Amino acid sequence: MKDASGTSPVSGIPRSLLVLGGTSEIGLATARRLIVRGTRTVWLAGRSSPALDTAAAGLRALGGVEVRTVAFDALDPGAHAETLGKAFAEGPVDLVLLAFGVLGDQARDEADPPAAARVAQTNYTGGVSAGLVCAAALQAQGHGALVVLSSVAAERARRADFIYGSSKAGLDAFTQGLGDAMRGTGVRVMVVRPGFVRPWAPARRGQLPPAGAQAPTALTMATTPGEVAVAVEAGLRRGAETVWVPGALRVLATALRVLPRALFRRLPI
Repeated sequence: MKDASGTSPVSGIPRSLLVLGGTSEIGLATARRLIVRGTRTVWLAGRSSPALDTAAAGLRALGGVEVRTVAFDALDPGAHAETLGKAFAEGPVDLVLLAFGVLGDQARDEADPPAAARVAQTNYTGGVSAGLVCAAALQAQGHGALVVLSSVAAERARRADFIYGSSKAGLDAFTQGLGDAMRGTGVRVMVVRPGFVRPWAPARRGQLPPAGAQAPTALTMATTPGEVAVAVEAGLRRGAETVWVPGALRVLATALRVLPRALFRRLPI
């Protein structure tokens, strides 16, 4: 990532940020953290909505940052090059955070194949398209980083959320391959694998989670958007390729990956 002097510190704070999924709690938490540390231009890409406008206004209220929005629909890959190109056309983008995705509702989606396909198209094919568009733009400018939010659910399919998990597994594998393809180009790619991310803010504790949200268990290691944001910044600073949130999740995921399937089915996850 280049700073204003033209240098390219491998672990510096980005001056400009493009968030794909402009209303994502993790995306916004990361943007807030980076703004405090020196990010001065933020693009929020998402479907035009009052929620997107509210998110942009919230970041502007922090002061010292220019926040713009751009219409973006993960389910419209044919438009990705044009819509995301608007951000890159305004100047260098130091960091792209791919933060969009849908959890879906496992029981409902099993009974509704088109709905299940929509989850896969949003999380995987939308991510592939947007990831390739942004990687090409970063490569053309000669520097930058692409951070992709995966999930611990990508590591092994669970009965409770295998539709969502399989879509994240595809995105995770794609991101790893894209990282290899970008080596030597000046573009860094980092995949972030959080555990269960609480979908409701601490200020709303006591309320029920959104429909379709999976309850955390001891084996999913719950985290928060703020904790993921901290981990993203730390990963950028140290030049990581993979970040687990929390860090202990790496060991647990490794153990679960090699557990015999008959035993894995019995776990309360």
